[in-house]
Amino acid sequence: MSMTQQAAPAVTTPPASGPKQTDGRTAERPLALRLLARPEIGVFLGALAVWVFFLVAAPPVRDGDSMANILYQSSTIGIMALPVALLMIGGEFDLSAGVGVITSALTAAMLSYQLTTNVWVGVFAALLVSLGVGFFNGWLLVKTGLPSFLVTLGTFLILQGANLAITKLVTGNVATDDISDMEGFDQAREVFASSFAVGGVQVKITVVWWLVFAAIATWVLLRTKYGNWIFAVGGNKDSARAVGVPVTFTKISLFMLVGLGAWFVGMHQLFSFNTVQSGEGVGQELIYIAAAVIGGCLLTGGYGSAIGPVFGAFMFGMVQQGIVYAGWNPDWFKAFLGVMLLGATLINLWVSRAATRR
Repeated sequence: MSMTQQAAPAVTTPPASGPKQTDGRTAERPLALRLLARPEIGVFLGALAVWVFFLVAAPPVRDGDSMANILYQSSTIGIMALPVALLMIGGEFDLSAGVGVITSALTAAMLSYQLTTNVWVGVFAALLVSLGVGFFNGWLLVKTGLPSFLVTLGTFLILQGANLAITKLVTGNVATDDISDMEGFDQAREVFASSFAVGGVQVKITVVWWLVFAAIATWVLLRTKYGNWIFAVGGNKDSARAVGVPVTFTKISLFMLVGLGAWFVGMHQLFSFNTVQSGEGVGQELIYIAAAVIGGCLLTGGYGSAIGPVFGAFMFGMVQQGIVYAGWNPDWFKAFLGVMLLGATLINLWVSRAATRR
């Protein structure tokens, strides 16, 4: 009987009135704080502010053709910023991404021209080369344990030198030969560098590819096992390995995704301009990394999204073209980018702390 009396309070119905008793650990955070915890919210607000600013400061931005040009500039950065962002979420970054774009374009152009074959042969050969560079970066990193900074810095220097030396050796010049009259060129250009009309405005196909790739990357991160692996290896690779995450496969495949992005952007450049300058691409890797950081990805890994870098790339394109449309000195472009990068880094630091604060 006494046992029944002692157990009775454990099953009594709680009072219907009065405030709900919670402590700091179980209390639900305010909606605003939960929204700020999303990695893409800060950059979305920043991109919106930059867009409104240039709408006021640079009237030509309001024109449809100008906005199409801004979106085009953003897409060429954004396509590469997506795999770079996934790699950063996985805890690594790639300094060879910029020159990797040019390596891919040079491979396709020189193979096609020198072998006098269909340009699609060069396109697929360039794909294998780009994936091979990504595989080498990832394999060397996981086998040696060296930081990705050192591994990809070495690859950056190798590719930069090889781009110049091999191009001069094969073509006798610092640029590839014009391939616009070769078989398959028109079809490849339709895929990588065509335009289409929307309300009388010509929009580059790269804008569509950019949004498609962003949707795919978002789905992979949020709805697949591979997305969970990316966050896990970026957060703590030892803990991830302990629970069965294939760390080696995930790291190598992320570097290969960067190679895939470099191939696509390289093909766009080749079929847009018919030829490629072998010394280009240096410094672009910092733009891709900056777009990902501005988009909410942390350099320490384990945090970020695919949507954030879309807005980060848009901010880059907006500032780059907005300065021109406003009639300002374009030398200020890099200064604006530096301010945006530093500001985004500080905001990301504050957001990450606020998101984990009890």
